Amino acid sequence: MMSWMKAGIVASICLAASWAVAQESTNRVSENTDWSVFAEPADGPKECWGVSAPKETVNTRDGRVVAVRRSDILLFVTYRPGNGGSPEVSFTGGYPFADGSTVSMQVGDSTFELFTEGEFAWPAPEDDAKIVAAMKRGADSVLTARSARGTQTKDTFSLLGFTAAQEDAAKRCSG
Repeated sequence: MMSWMKAGIVASICLAASWAVAQESTNRVSENTDWSVFAEPADGPKECWGVSAPKETVNTRDGRVVAVRRSDILLFVTYRPGNGGSPEVSFTGGYPFADGSTVSMQVGDSTFELFTEGEFAWPAPEDDAKIVAAMKRGADSVLTARSARGTQTKDTFSLLGFTAAQEDAAKRCSG
């Protein structure tokens, strides 16, 4: 099995746990324009993340805009102590992605591919730092994906406050 696939399986498990914690967490430690920072647990974080919801969402099927029901749509950058300060980028589209599909992440002139499993997507581990660098320079990030039902989704996330949020999250979990 390819190393990124192994890393993806591990990331999927960690991401599912992170996402569940993010949904339940009330421990927001800072807010930076369009990005919030959470840390869990509060008394010595084992996980810190910056998170944002999209500013714009467009759902299409057969080229026409359609109304669809989606759960939370979130873009995360997560840090864990002992991970060498490495960021982990992840995305949940609020629906199960089409089997075998990928998510296209556009930040400025850079495009990245995120691999999917269930409702989660993440890049190959070697792309996390590249994505974060692009996000620091960018104004927004557009994630385009396809649901298991064939709906094409395009979610636009503002990057206002991203740099401050990710630096805060990294500092809190640098132990």
